[in-house]
This record gives sequence, structure tokens and C-alpha cells, in this order.
Amino acid sequence: MHRLIYLFSSLFLLISCTNSEEKQYQEDKVLLQEMVGNLEEQAAILTREIIVLADFMDSLVQNKEVILAKNLPDRYQMDGPFSSISSLGDSTKSTVILLNSTNDYQAGLDEIRLTNSMDSVFAAVFKKYGNVAQIYFNTSNQVSRVYPSYDVVNIVDPNLDVREFNFFYEADEEHNPEKGPVWISDPYVDPAGKGWILSLVHPVYDGDRLFAVIGIDVTVDEIIQNFFDNYEGSFLIVNQKGEIVAGTSSAIESLSMPPLKNHVYRETIQADYFRISDFNLFNSKSIEVRKMGSQFLIEGKDRFSFENEPYLQNAVCKRFSGIEWVMIKINPLVK
Repeated sequence: MHRLIYLFSSLFLLISCTNSEEKQYQEDKVLLQEMVGNLEEQAAILTREIIVLADFMDSLVQNKEVILAKNLPDRYQMDGPFSSISSLGDSTKSTVILLNSTNDYQAGLDEIRLTNSMDSVFAAVFKKYGNVAQIYFNTSNQVSRVYPSYDVVNIVDPNLDVREFNFFYEADEEHNPEKGPVWISDPYVDPAGKGWILSLVHPVYDGDRLFAVIGIDVTVDEIIQNFFDNYEGSFLIVNQKGEIVAGTSSAIESLSMPPLKNHVYRETIQADYFRISDFNLFNSKSIEVRKMGSQFLIEGKDRFSFENEPYLQNAVCKRFSGIEWVMIKINPLVK
């Protein structure tokens, strides 16, 4: 009789735990759907905005003969790669660069004159969205216009070739044959000193020739500060390579990653020593974390139970639809 009672009690406990875990899983899926949906809506808003920017710049390119025939003022007075007139602190101007890697300096000067009206358009978009770090374009002829202005002389190497950066080549015809807006899934260090950046880019063509790539940048710091802080829990956004695009410090520290600066991921990504390859699920010291990465990113599963991690219970994930990212919620072990 006692054995029968014990068996029933064990069975009841097992069913209760299973029901509790299933309920938690369903609640996590709803929460992740909300979080991913909110981020995707923000991305969609910026996507619509960059299409408008590209259409405006396209109209300039299509009417370049008429525009350049006018006696336009020389707003920047270029002296080599940089303007001789500082635009720092001037909200009506961008930073304009004509890099030494240009094949045609005079054509670059014409491109600057042709696109000077982009300053006011960039300023209006920047003022409209608090999560935008900068707006810019880079032409195939090495002209760059970035808003808001920054200390370009002390930050940018004038011998750069913008075509070598993913914020340019990800929009070219080889990588983007549809010639529409593209979110770059891999964060990168911004050469203009904005730290780790995520970019939305859009090409502008002059006939069959790629004239320029327009970009809107959001810093990883902005995602962490203005998004994750609104939710309770431990979360990560990882790309298809397993790299942590953004995340809460609690999630990152629980997954056997390198130590964080002052236990804060936001400060870590701003540090000179930061390498995103170090913060990769597949490089974790934990076998189970690497296994979780494989199941989520390679096998396409959406839940994972930890068996040998003393402080972790399980993890649940949700995929983004417009970019190769995965949102992950890490649940600690409840004792």
C-alpha cells in the first residue's frame, strides 16, 4: 500500500513538473514573440525610411546634369580628403570626405555638390528617430557624407577604401541583386568611432552602375540600453554564426563567456580589447552551451534543457523573419 502511494505521488509530481515546464515554455514563446515583433516593427519603420532616402538620392542622380549646371555654393570647400570648413557642431551640415582612394577627384567634387541637399534630409530623419546613431552614404568614387558631423580628421584614415566594408559591399549587385534595403546581420566596428554598429543599407544606381550606398546605423549599445532594459529576464540576440549581437549581462555571464568589463556588456563592447568572436555560443567553455547553439542555429529547434549546468534550467528561442538573428531567453535553475 505504501509503495502504491509512493508511485502515485511520484507520478503526480512528475506530471506537475511537466505541466509547469510546458506552461513556462508557452509563456516564454509569447514573450519572445512580443520582443521580436517589437524589434521587427522598429526595423520596418527604418526600412521604409531608407527607401524614401534612396528615392530622393535617385532623383538627384537622374537629374545630375540640370543640378550641376546651376551655380551651386561650395558648402564644404574640400582641401584634399577633408573640408577646410569645420562642420562640427553645425546641425545643418554633415561630415564630408573625399578619400584618397578615389579614381577621379574632380568627379568626387561634383558628387559632393550634387548631393549637398541630402544634408537637410539626413538631419530630418536623425531628429525623428532617437535610436539612429548616424545616417550616411558612400559613393563608388569614395565620397562619404555622414550626419551628424564628427571629428573626421582625428578618426578616419583618409586612405580607406569604402568598398571594402560590409556596409558598402553588402548592398552591391553581387550581394543584393534585388537592389533593395538590406539589414546587415553581423555587427562591426564603425570607422567613424561610433563603436559596434548594426547597419541598414540601400543601393542607389546610376543606370547600371552602383553610384552609392545609403546607410542608417544603430549602435549595439542603443539596443541594449533602450530595449532589453524594458524586459525582466536574461536575453540574447545571436546571429547565424553564434555571435552575440546584443544581450543582457546576466545571460552572457551565465553562458561561460569571457569576463565582462565591470559586469556590463555595454561597457565591454566599447572597450578597445573587445572582439565579438570571443562572445560566440560555439566558443563557450561549456559543452552544453555549445550544444544549445547547435540545436538552435543548425538544427532549428526552439527549446533546450540544461542537464549539467548547476545554475541553468532551460532556454527558449524565437527566430526573426527579416534578418538571420535568433532571440534567446535563458532561464535559471529554480531551487
